[in-house]
Amino acid sequence: MIPLGIIILAGGRARRLGGADKPGLVVGGQTLLAAVVAAGTEAGARRVVVVGPGRPEIADHGGTAPVRFVREEPPGSGPVPALRRGLAELAPRRGLAEVDGPAQGPAEPRAEPWVAVLAADLPFLRAGHLRALLAAAAGHDGAVLADDGGRAQWLAGCWRTGALRRAAAGYRGSSLHGLLAPLRPVSVSLPPGPGEPPPWLDCDTEQDLRRAREMAAGLAGPAR
Repeated sequence: MIPLGIIILAGGRARRLGGADKPGLVVGGQTLLAAVVAAGTEAGARRVVVVGPGRPEIADHGGTAPVRFVREEPPGSGPVPALRRGLAELAPRRGLAEVDGPAQGPAEPRAEPWVAVLAADLPFLRAGHLRALLAAAAGHDGAVLADDGGRAQWLAGCWRTGALRRAAAGYRGSSLHGLLAPLRPVSVSLPPGPGEPPPWLDCDTEQDLRRAREMAAGLAGPAR
């Protein structure tokens, strides 16, 4: 099993969608959040943490990795507090040291050395994309998906857990770009094949959502 944990940020207010419950919107027969959870579990992640309101249908998804729901404090305070809350949930417990330190006690397995940090609105993200990010991150502190214009998608990346924890602990700003860019991640381009939707497509606006639904309707079957 891949030594990977997943943090999905699912607590945003979706202002550009009129305050809709964005993670619960349906594209291609499943919710946006369910698609991202499936990508993580099918990639072999050991644990999945969703920072956002609880959803029993996701918690009982039947996948190989347990899914836990937590909230940042205060709820809705932004992506950086949400990331810190997700990292805290993935931290070693009962006195176990951080990933790069010696274990201080038995009981629970060491924390995952790698963590993927993902948005909850990526309907076409698949397990293969996460595996590619993890492979590209080897020898670096992280790898981040780039769109077709070469722009980093900060909520579609894989990071060395210890480096990400240190960056989050020392950061005093409020943007994910400001926290993650100094880690100098590898930029990974994963162009879609013919007829395939792009893995970086997110659903921030009504136009994005319509486009995603049209693409999903045009697929002959699920692309994994």
